[in-house]
Amino acid sequence: MKIDALELQRLAAVPNRLDMYSGIHKAMRACMADALLALGRADLDDTAALAAATQRVLDLMDLCEGHLAHENVHIHRAIEARAPGAADAIAHEHEQHVRHIDALRACTLALKMARPELRPAAAQMVYRELALFVADNFRHMHVEETAHNAVLWAHYTDAELAAIHDALVASIPPEKMMGFARWLVPFLNPAERLGLLGDMRAKAPPPAFEAVLDVVRPHLDDREWHQLCNGLGRPAVPGLVEA
Repeated sequence: MKIDALELQRLAAVPNRLDMYSGIHKAMRACMADALLALGRADLDDTAALAAATQRVLDLMDLCEGHLAHENVHIHRAIEARAPGAADAIAHEHEQHVRHIDALRACTLALKMARPELRPAAAQMVYRELALFVADNFRHMHVEETAHNAVLWAHYTDAELAAIHDALVASIPPEKMMGFARWLVPFLNPAERLGLLGDMRAKAPPPAFEAVLDVVRPHLDDREWHQLCNGLGRPAVPGLVEA
């Protein structure tokens, strides 16, 4: 697809609507890329290194499974409530993704337990299957961010979308939320990161908010952390690089 200057101007003119997909999809893309790269570079002669790489793939499968369930329950129901049939194609793809997740989880566990002489062939097979899964999900998320958002924006106000999003977030158990936060917060741009955490601070109990900061701190560089703390009006850890 070629996007020229006129197309960019047209996109810039679109009203700024609440986008429930944007942030979490950045997180999913980051986690998918990380797992794929980790598996591709894993030292197959080092059992501990292989265990760490395969665990990243297994963690990704858990994250994807939870993400699909949240979209099915909260976003697809909202779409179908006001535009019946509009979520059918993506819902069918979600069913395919669940089957792919189950298959990838099984072959990743087999790789983790494989004898040393079987690891190279098994790792190559898992790597290729994971690459296809990632490629399909990248395309899938683009459809959600464009076609599904168009439906949501046509049938819901931003206040209604915010309520749907808040209900989705509230349904996630705290331990699962930390898994999403680890990939979500670090891979947002600074303005998105500050907006998300500012909203979270207003709605979450202080200990829960501080726990999220503890989870994401190791994945932000000093400048990003200082910039975030500045925006939140809280002191940064002494000794960090000035923004």
